[in-house]
Amino acid sequence: MSNTSSDGIPQWGTYMREVYLGGKGPEPLGTVVFEEIEKKAIEKLKDQPGSFLYSGGSAGTWSTYTGNTIALNKFRIIPRMLVPCNNRDLRVTLFGVTYPSPLLLGPVGVQGTFTAEGEYAPAKAAAKLGVPFIMSSASTRSIEQVAQASGNGPRWYQLYWPRHEEVTFSLLKRAKDNGFTGLVVTLDTMSLGWRPHDLERSYLPFGHGVGTQVGSSDPVFMARLGRKPTDEIPEFPYDAVAKQKLLVEGDPAAKDAAQLGYAWLAEANFGFYRSWEDVKPLRDNWEGPLILKGIQHVEDAEKAIDIGVDGIVVSNHGGRQLDGAIPSIYALESIMKSEKVRAAQKSGKFTIMFDSGIRTGSDIIKAMALGAQAVLLGRPWVYGAALAGQEGVEQVIKIILADLDVSLAQAGLKGVADVLGRADQILTKVDF
Repeated sequence: MSNTSSDGIPQWGTYMREVYLGGKGPEPLGTVVFEEIEKKAIEKLKDQPGSFLYSGGSAGTWSTYTGNTIALNKFRIIPRMLVPCNNRDLRVTLFGVTYPSPLLLGPVGVQGTFTAEGEYAPAKAAAKLGVPFIMSSASTRSIEQVAQASGNGPRWYQLYWPRHEEVTFSLLKRAKDNGFTGLVVTLDTMSLGWRPHDLERSYLPFGHGVGTQVGSSDPVFMARLGRKPTDEIPEFPYDAVAKQKLLVEGDPAAKDAAQLGYAWLAEANFGFYRSWEDVKPLRDNWEGPLILKGIQHVEDAEKAIDIGVDGIVVSNHGGRQLDGAIPSIYALESIMKSEKVRAAQKSGKFTIMFDSGIRTGSDIIKAMALGAQAVLLGRPWVYGAALAGQEGVEQVIKIILADLDVSLAQAGLKGVADVLGRADQILTKVDF
C-alpha cells in the first residue's frame, strides 16, 4: 500500500479521490459495483460453459447463498456525528503479524479456468497490496509456483484434507518450506456439495486434470501412483466439452489426466469424513497458526478452543456446500454469544474470522462489530481476475477497502479497532 499518512497509517480511502480526479472512471473494470463486475464476468466467460458457475454457483436452490446477503442486510449501522475520525486506521494484528487491513483473499480453486494467469493473478495482487493470500488446495498451479509469484507477500495455505497422513504431511512440509505461514483447514468440503448447475453439465475440471496441480506436483502423492511429480500447467481457456470429447474418444493424454484427476479427488474431496481427534496430527506437524474453516455452530467453536487450534473462520463456503444452511453472519452472531469464545478471543489465544457474503465495506463493519477480527473475500476478486487478471484483483481489493474506509468515516468510527465486538453500540437489527 503506497499511500500512507504521516504516522504510517495506510490510507485506503485515497482510491476514491484518485478515481474522481483521474477523470476516466475506475480502471480496468469500469465499475466499483459488485453486481456489475459479476455481470461482466458472466459475459466474459460465456464461451466457456460452466466456468462462471463453478465459482458463482451455489448448492441446491441457492438459498444459503441468497440467505447470506439477506441476513447481512438485516444488520444496520447506526452512525455517530461529530467524531474526529481523520486518518482512519484499518490495520489489524492476526497471530502476531500486523496487516494493513482486515481483508484476506479467501481460497478459491481452479483459477486457471477463469484467467490465463491462474493463481498468479491473486497471489501477485495480494502481495503488491500487502493483503494475505490464501492458496487453495484445488489450485491450477503448484505450491512452489504460487509461492514464487507471491514473492515476499503474506500467504497462507488452505488444506483439503487428504485421506493418507503421509500425503498430508508432504503438503504441510511444502507449504512451510515455501513461506506459507498459516494453515487453513476446510472442514465443510470433505465431499462436494449438491450443485445442480455443475451436475447438469457434468462440469468437473478435476476429472480433466485441472485444479489437481497441488497433487500432481506432490512427490508423495505421485509416488503412491507409481509416478513422478510434474509442474505442468493446464492450458487456457479450459474447454470442458472438448476435453470430455477427447476422453470419450480414448485420447491417451486425456485418459491420463482423468486418471490422475480422479485419484486426487479420491485423496482429498470424495467423501472421507474426519473427527475432532484427527486434528491432533495437523497440530503436531504445523508450527504456525492452525485455523479451522467452516465453523457454524457455537459448540464446534468451543470444541476448536478445547483442542488447541489458533482460530476459526465462521463460514458456510459461500453457500456452495449445504442448501438451506444458516446464514454465516447469523452463525457469527450466535458463536460470539459464547462466554468461552469471547474469553479465548480476549486472551489473544483464539482468532475469529468470517466469510460468506462480504461484498462491501459496510459488510466488513457488520462482521467486525459482531466479533470477527478479519474477513475473507471470495467471488468478487475471482470476477476481477476473470476480467483483468492481476490488475482486476488489485482493483477489487482497492474498491472494498476504500469503501470500508469511507464507511467508517460516515459511521463516525476512527478505525477498525473502534468496531471490533461493539455490535450493541454500532448495529441494530431490522426486519423488512
